[in-house]
Amino acid sequence: MIDLDDTDRAILRALAEDAAQGAGAIGRGLGLSQPAAWRRIRRLEEAGVLRGRRLVLDTAALGFGVTVFLGIKLAAKGRVSLEDFERAATAIPEVQTVQHVLGLFDYRLRIIARDIADFERVLRRRIMTLPGIGQIEANVLLSEERRPGPLG
Repeated sequence: MIDLDDTDRAILRALAEDAAQGAGAIGRGLGLSQPAAWRRIRRLEEAGVLRGRRLVLDTAALGFGVTVFLGIKLAAKGRVSLEDFERAATAIPEVQTVQHVLGLFDYRLRIIARDIADFERVLRRRIMTLPGIGQIEANVLLSEERRPGPLG
């Protein structure tokens, strides 16, 4: 575990806001030189605090206006391996994330679809045919606010 100071936290907040900005821009915003900001970013990467930078797509702008979270309880644990279920679920293009969770359900999937009719097609033709499917609960995303996390 790395000991973060206020400058490290400020760098993490800046990268959470816009991961494409370079060390020079971050340094200028924090009163650091480009090399000093770069060294700190590199140290955060080497410590495993930063594990890459991701591109965030606007799925609605791409024509996928519906996001649904599915809670899935496998019908018979042991008959189907978790790896088989995960492999089959991740092969579905509309499935954005597959999370193995503890609680009422065994898995939580994030699905994107063009509209509700498209989601119903994905549900009937792809999700319902996954190995070991038992109980399913669907929650349609109404709005989402992304936060950078507990950076202080």
